[in-house]
Amino acid sequence: MNSAENAIDLLKEGNIRFVKNLRQNRNLLQEIEATKEKQLPFAVIVSCMDSRTSPELIFDRGLGDIFSIRIAGNVITPEVIGSVEYACAAAGSKAIIVLGHTGCGAIKGTMDNVQFGFLPTITDRIQKCFNPGHTIEEIIKKNVVAGMKTLENESSVLQELINKNDIKIVGGIYDITSGLVTFMETHE
Repeated sequence: MNSAENAIDLLKEGNIRFVKNLRQNRNLLQEIEATKEKQLPFAVIVSCMDSRTSPELIFDRGLGDIFSIRIAGNVITPEVIGSVEYACAAAGSKAIIVLGHTGCGAIKGTMDNVQFGFLPTITDRIQKCFNPGHTIEEIIKKNVVAGMKTLENESSVLQELINKNDIKIVGGIYDITSGLVTFMETHE
């Protein structure tokens, strides 16, 4: 993969195939064989753990194509930042996608002030995206934008790769009713 733009285009093309139910026919055993010695994922996707949002499926990708980091509410924690740094700086991934989705239970739970166990480690991060009167859709988008900014601003490793035009961070919202991902190329 030679550029972040190419990586993002591959994901967009894969999502269109998914939406149109034209997924590529894959030989998974062949993909296992091809990746058993080394992996070269072209993108890293930070998405929610929601069972309806599997990045490999919604972007029509095979084994070894993407790093998939899944965490409730697609929040960016220090562990997520470290994982993304590894994906880009050590393994050569070119694109980072922070992927939210419609109907997010983590966002809804935060709005409803659900609190138990370790859940506040997630909901406290999402709470920062709230403003009075915002709809769940607005908060989902703000949460994606906050994730993009956190990756860019809190990691000197990623910032250096961005400055050299080696990687790009984009956001996306996956619509659980249509399957379509709407990309956000900027976090401004």
